[in-house]
Amino acid sequence: MRLILVRHGQTPHNITGALDTARPGASLTALGEAQAAALPAALTGARVAAVYASPLARTRQTAAPLAASLGLPVAVREGFREIGAGDLELRDDPEAIAAYLDCVYAWSDGDLEHHLPGAPDGHAFLVRYDAAVRAAVTEVAAGHGDDATFVVVSHGAAIRTWTSVRAADAGPGFARGHRLSNTGSATFVGSPDEGWALVDWHSEALGGAELASRGIHDVTGNAEDAEVVPA
Repeated sequence: MRLILVRHGQTPHNITGALDTARPGASLTALGEAQAAALPAALTGARVAAVYASPLARTRQTAAPLAASLGLPVAVREGFREIGAGDLELRDDPEAIAAYLDCVYAWSDGDLEHHLPGAPDGHAFLVRYDAAVRAAVTEVAAGHGDDATFVVVSHGAAIRTWTSVRAADAGPGFARGHRLSNTGSATFVGSPDEGWALVDWHSEALGGAELASRGIHDVTGNAEDAEVVPA
């Protein structure tokens, strides 16, 4: 099975650095809409059999052009939502952002007991994300076979963390050194039972350099060595 995780398009909170993780979440900016509109052409050769998204507005809006181009519905699954900020929701101050990133990096390094105030720990995150992946694999395989490809539009911190923990060739520290811009992607081959191999990490927007998000204070797509200065 081939799984392509795509981060959603740009939102206003990606620009300001606010921790927007709760539903319904912000909608896409004009650039985010352009990033989403570029996905069908960018994924033309992928032979996508199904399109999934988290329940947040920005992922559903990002997935819509791709699904429409393929004549497919967007299958919304709760498990693909972002790592929750808990009591830090919508804060954009340096202390809140540092705490959020500390949690993401702790999970990526294997410390799943770490958690933010008012939010679940890393074990709970993996349980719900793994369950969503497994359910999607089962559904896609039933309709299209074990060699099919499906796309999940999800979130920056969730994709980076899940990749660190579940991709055999990524491993601890991966999230710290790998940024994921809006509509960047990660491609895996494998299965929930046999494990996943990361075969491509496309950190920039799939539509090309002209769709890159520039001059923003992105938190959930940030790599540790990139500057994050909340507005």
